[in-house]
Amino acid sequence: MRVSTIAILLCGVALPAQAMQAEAVAAAPQDQQVQAPADVAATDEIVVTATRENTLLSKTPLAITAIGGDNLIKAGATNATQLGELAPSLSIDRAGGSALQITIRGVSSTDNSEKGDPSAGFVLDGIFLARPQAQEVSFFDLDRIEVLRGPQGTLYGRNTTAGLVSLISAAPRLGQFSGSVDATYGNFDTAQATAVVNAPIGGIAAVRAAVNYDRRDSYVRQGVSAYTQDPFKDNLSGRLSVLVEPSDRLRVLVRGDYSRMKGRPGGNVLLSQLYRGPFAVPADGQLGVNPVPRNIDGDDANQVGVPERLQSVRHNSTWGVQGDVSYALTDTLTLNYLGSYREFERDEQFTGLTGVNRATGAIVTSPQTFRGSYNQNSQEVRLAYASDALKLQAGGFYFKEKSAINFLLFGTQGFQPGQRGYVFGFPQNTDSKSFALFGQGTVNVTQALRLTGGIRWTKDDKKRVGATVYHANPDDPLDFTPGTRPGTTNPRGVQDSLNNAEVNYSKITWRAGAEFDASSSTLLYATVATGYKAGGFNDGCLAGTANCNGSAITDPAILFYQPETLTAYEAGFKARTFGNVLRLNGSVFHYDYTNLQLSQLTLVAGSPVQRTLNAGRAKIDGVELESVLKPHRNHQLDFSIAWLNARFTDYAIDPVGPLTADFKGRKLDRSPEWVAAASYTWTIPLGSDGSNLALNARTRLSDSYAITAPVLRAQFVQPSFTKTDLAVTYNAAGERFYLQGFVRNLENRLTLASASIVANFNATFDDGTAQLADPRLYGVRAGFRF
Repeated sequence: MRVSTIAILLCGVALPAQAMQAEAVAAAPQDQQVQAPADVAATDEIVVTATRENTLLSKTPLAITAIGGDNLIKAGATNATQLGELAPSLSIDRAGGSALQITIRGVSSTDNSEKGDPSAGFVLDGIFLARPQAQEVSFFDLDRIEVLRGPQGTLYGRNTTAGLVSLISAAPRLGQFSGSVDATYGNFDTAQATAVVNAPIGGIAAVRAAVNYDRRDSYVRQGVSAYTQDPFKDNLSGRLSVLVEPSDRLRVLVRGDYSRMKGRPGGNVLLSQLYRGPFAVPADGQLGVNPVPRNIDGDDANQVGVPERLQSVRHNSTWGVQGDVSYALTDTLTLNYLGSYREFERDEQFTGLTGVNRATGAIVTSPQTFRGSYNQNSQEVRLAYASDALKLQAGGFYFKEKSAINFLLFGTQGFQPGQRGYVFGFPQNTDSKSFALFGQGTVNVTQALRLTGGIRWTKDDKKRVGATVYHANPDDPLDFTPGTRPGTTNPRGVQDSLNNAEVNYSKITWRAGAEFDASSSTLLYATVATGYKAGGFNDGCLAGTANCNGSAITDPAILFYQPETLTAYEAGFKARTFGNVLRLNGSVFHYDYTNLQLSQLTLVAGSPVQRTLNAGRAKIDGVELESVLKPHRNHQLDFSIAWLNARFTDYAIDPVGPLTADFKGRKLDRSPEWVAAASYTWTIPLGSDGSNLALNARTRLSDSYAITAPVLRAQFVQPSFTKTDLAVTYNAAGERFYLQGFVRNLENRLTLASASIVANFNATFDDGTAQLADPRLYGVRAGFRF
């Protein structure tokens, strides 16, 4: 799709209403003791903490979208994947069941394993959540969400090359007894409910408790599977927060949370259901041909295409505690401590696709199980100085994650029960450590001009101790010889192999910027910032090391991959005109992106594993324009448009094999050239008591985008599409309660969220699996406050 000039003018320069609409002052940030700016009431704006201090959204010199908690409910955004409809240049997709994959301005990561790192940070109350499988359950009782576009490494640290999605949960409110209940029921037997109670404890403390239930059936029909796909998820979460402010200098906020995550992680849709096959591997040195899309806008496409060997089951859980302490040493100097400990348990079984036999058409699968235990420890100390002329922040950061996993695949490579090799797997422990020192300052050169500079030094260490195993039974001990256990055979002479690796990296990242108040209601800014994500290792071991057998790798470039780095240049403006009737934001940016980390399925010791390689260089150029027009208190129009040119400039695809081909000029994944959105809200007063009826229509037009398939040296292209949402909401007087009917994706457009081609086992197999974004959803939502 090419958006014409007329369409651009009609869509204007916009941001969805929920992203720029005002929130109450009570929704001020919870991690700072600094008071909200005095002009909040005058502008009725959201207060954000993107710069680790309280600032008005319109006075924050960053490309940022902030969405208040109440507006998330009104917009029907009940999970993280729906944020892409509310923020420009953002895509959040499910990849591998419940894991979230975040893409911001074309920068992303597909490795959601314990040895990989995301390119975009997912942060809850200032704490980085390392496991993407445990992120979605944080989406309840939120004060607001902040989406920061562009590298944020100076203040937020690790793995924010693309940007940051920051969730700020609602903190207890002193001196206030209140509560709320919100519930949703919709198609696919969707049932969601959140209950919140806030209670004061004397005059200096308060406690807040929130419980959330989130359940729905699978969007994927049962198809060829003999097993049910329902429920896709059945989650129960709770959060308890305690706030103590014994003086005007000391503030202590402690939070604890627990989530139980059940469901069915199956639902594999074959790529050949969505694209015309066979998926031919081109000749050496040649690029492949992009597969041709089928019509995927029907229920026939969204059904299981892989015969399942067992009932898929997900039984995961996570919990964590954190403390946020601020103490004002003086009127200008504040010490802040932010610490957290979290655990995540993963217990899943499912069917994996080996491939579709090219000669016979047989679909070859294997039962698979995954057991994992993870814990992370995050500690940060920060000292902040603020005066009329100067603001400074400096501190230290420590992060450690330990994981112990056992990923087993049964019956790959034709092995039968009782034969050594029937159980192929990866029992291993991985440790990841990160330490950083950082500082950032802003000086007022004049009353209107401010300059900012920041620097961060980061040291990352990763270590894995494990093995690649060929066993007859899951509990067999390690055996590096080609021997057998009693009652088993070893027809191919297989043996276990060590899977050890270790890497260390360090990097200095920095930020420089200038901001200028062109008027009291117009801000101009420009920044240059760098981002960094640590390198790592793939499965296998270096040939020649002790007990490195079938998984031996001779080329270190295959076993290890290097850090990726990004330098971002950006300029923008934020303006409020005609007495806040029109709010207008805009930015233009250029990225130089080096050593992109891209993942693909490949063979290790003859079985499929994920391998990550560096992909040379890329450049990204873009323009984002956003606006809200409110000509009358009962009418609001919201428009947005984003242009993105994200392309590889140096990528020898599969550079370590004989199939190398030049991918220069191809688009980065999930980076449509044009995306435009428009929304209109009409609020109809129903009487003098303040009750009203709100009618909202929102539509989003997206250009085509691609997902790379390195095995094919080609891309799966999602054609352009439009999705429209409608909602009718009755709001009672004083906002005591509301009742809403809604429909999302009115067109029922099924769009590609992820695609994974199988490894080409000796040219025997092809095809792969895909996940689709949400189909048409409809239902009712209600809530009340007290």
